[in-house]
Amino acid sequence: MERSQRADHILDVAGELLVAWGYGRVTIDEIARRAKVGKGTVYLHWKTKDALLLAVMLKAQSRIHQRQLELMRADPLEILPSRMLRRHFLDFQGEPVLRALYTDDADILGRLNDTAKKEFAELMGQGDRHLRRHLEVLREHGLVRDDTDVHHQQYALLATSNGFFTAEALLSDRAPDTLEVRADILARTIRSALEVSVEAGPGSGSGSGPDVASARMRVAAAAAAPEIIACYEHFNELCAEEMRRQIRD
Repeated sequence: MERSQRADHILDVAGELLVAWGYGRVTIDEIARRAKVGKGTVYLHWKTKDALLLAVMLKAQSRIHQRQLELMRADPLEILPSRMLRRHFLDFQGEPVLRALYTDDADILGRLNDTAKKEFAELMGQGDRHLRRHLEVLREHGLVRDDTDVHHQQYALLATSNGFFTAEALLSDRAPDTLEVRADILARTIRSALEVSVEAGPGSGSGSGPDVASARMRVAAAAAAPEIIACYEHFNELCAEEMRRQIRD
């Protein structure tokens, strides 16, 4: 097994144990045993248990980013906040480590949550700047409303999406039955708050029905997509750099 493959395998095992046992009970010895490698092999890649488990979180986040990039490349309309957040919400449910992070689940993460906030502070700041630029590009191409400050739009987007993510734990007994339905509710909420409607798209007027507006939206999305995709490619590389930083030289 090559070094990178071995590291990925160790990360997968560590992630499974973190979710099953929680931060306090997970040990390097048990990770090594489950991964069928020596304890020294784990330390060959990561200096500490925290560095290893932080890399687990980064890998989970990177998987979501990569899937989102693939969708944007395949369909420019995936750059719209409603569509991006809908897919992010669905992907998020398949990443239990990230769910624990969003819900501040101390049983799973223990002190790792606080460590992550400190270690990833710069990365989180970069994420905020990329999201702001994303919204600015959408505004420039008439894909989201421009009747309010972009900073206010960014706050509304983050507050709404975070609310839906945490509601998975806090409102589970009152939530609609299926994940898809909840994802659709999130998409409609974001669309209503931020986006320009198809029925009244940019330049709508006489002879501009929904089909024409929809076509214009697709053209605008295709024009905006390259810069937005480049932003997220850059952010994905920053995540990869942070993962490399956690690895022992």
